[in-house]
Amino acid sequence: MKRENFVSLVMGTVGLVLFALGMCMCMVEQWRAFQQGVALGVVGLAELIVMLIVRRKMQGKPPVKVSAKTIGTVAVAVLGALTLGVGMCMTMVWNGLLVQGVIVGLVGILLLLSLIPLCRGLK
Repeated sequence: MKRENFVSLVMGTVGLVLFALGMCMCMVEQWRAFQQGVALGVVGLAELIVMLIVRRKMQGKPPVKVSAKTIGTVAVAVLGALTLGVGMCMTMVWNGLLVQGVIVGLVGILLLLSLIPLCRGLK
């Protein structure tokens, strides 16, 4: 395994775990930790941004150019992740919303799957 892949794996895992835990803290009412969840989610997102910068630097590539496509791709990724997370909460936490939660979760999965052709294109 190359060094940049290992560093990205570790930093990405830490960032995603922090972001996911922050989302759970926000969505699960019994925890009563909404503000702490928002803070933890922001820390997780910051970790992921740092991971992207570190990986590109290790590969000798220039920084990411901010374009309309980049902003759109990030927006679709965030919307997909949030939609999937809300669907999961609807099925597991909130009572009586199992079917609706599965549908919302599937929409989130479809949004995340749409990132593949959006980033790589179709050949």
